[in-house]
Amino acid sequence: MAEIETFPNPAPNRNYVIRHVCPEFTSVCPKTRQPDFATIELEYVPDQSCIELKSLKLYYYSFRDEGIFFEAVINRILDELSSATTPRWMRVTGHFNVRGGISSVVTAETGSRG
Repeated sequence: MAEIETFPNPAPNRNYVIRHVCPEFTSVCPKTRQPDFATIELEYVPDQSCIELKSLKLYYYSFRDEGIFFEAVINRILDELSSATTPRWMRVTGHFNVRGGISSVVTAETGSRG
């Protein structure tokens, strides 16, 4: 798993939302072994640290060969990113491409947006 790097929040006394969108997320369905494609939206109110973008990209790319269900991957991303940064609030949303005629959106969040 790629390491999540952080940097000091330049405005730790203010609540503000950071939003990153990754339209090229890929993982593997553990049942069919077929690729799953998604757009991952990360939103958070930082406390003392912010996520460095290159490390975030490499972290997302580390899922490319991993067999994991939609629900599990979104909750895992939330757990690992919130553990790395300890934000005041964080939400991760996965917009998964249509598979079998059904599209799926999974959202998980932690903390208080304040």
